[in-house]
Amino acid sequence: MTALSPDEWQALALSLRVGLASVVAALPFALGLAWLLSRKRFPGRLLLEALVFLPLILPPVVTGYVLLALFGRHGPLGELLAGLGIVVAFRWTGAVIAAAVMGFPLLVMSIRVAFDSVDPRLEAAAETLGAGAWRRFTSVVLPLSLRGIAAGCVLAFARAFGEFGATISFVSNIPGETRTLPIAIYELLNVPGGMPGVQRLSLVALVVALAASAVATFVAGGALWRSRRNA
Repeated sequence: MTALSPDEWQALALSLRVGLASVVAALPFALGLAWLLSRKRFPGRLLLEALVFLPLILPPVVTGYVLLALFGRHGPLGELLAGLGIVVAFRWTGAVIAAAVMGFPLLVMSIRVAFDSVDPRLEAAAETLGAGAWRRFTSVVLPLSLRGIAAGCVLAFARAFGEFGATISFVSNIPGETRTLPIAIYELLNVPGGMPGVQRLSLVALVVALAASAVATFVAGGALWRSRRNA
């Protein structure tokens, strides 16, 4: 099997950049939402949970269409951003949004499980010592949840790295701008003589997926072992 071509390297680099950027963009929102779902009880909570996990249930193409309707040049958010000189439709930044939306449920789920595993008595003890809500979160909950947060980030990155349907529906297939690794594989499948490229890129995707799975399993396994030891 030959080495990757310059175009294939470009698609790989873009997928890595989109995956990393999507996790960075989604993490603050995921932390806030996971804390809300873990610590608060309020009307509409079940509906909010259902909305969070909707991208995992809907066909990715539908999610991409919704993003295009919202962030397109004539969409409500697209027009708002255009007024600020920001365009995301058919740009790599749009691919980041699509990847972040698709990986968001996994990120929220992992962080919420990590928050749920923190002993509430530790927070209560910190409160009796005068620590406010933000102080308790940053000094107690967050440090004890780092492994779960890290595992969630890895899973969200892996999901973003392999995202296809929402991305191609939202930002199309533009070489050097939005053609990520999965889109490049799909394109090569429809090109005569493109099978060697499909095999090369599929192998790369498999390696990245296995590495992400191994890291997530190791990190989450470490958290599980620690929680059993402290039980």
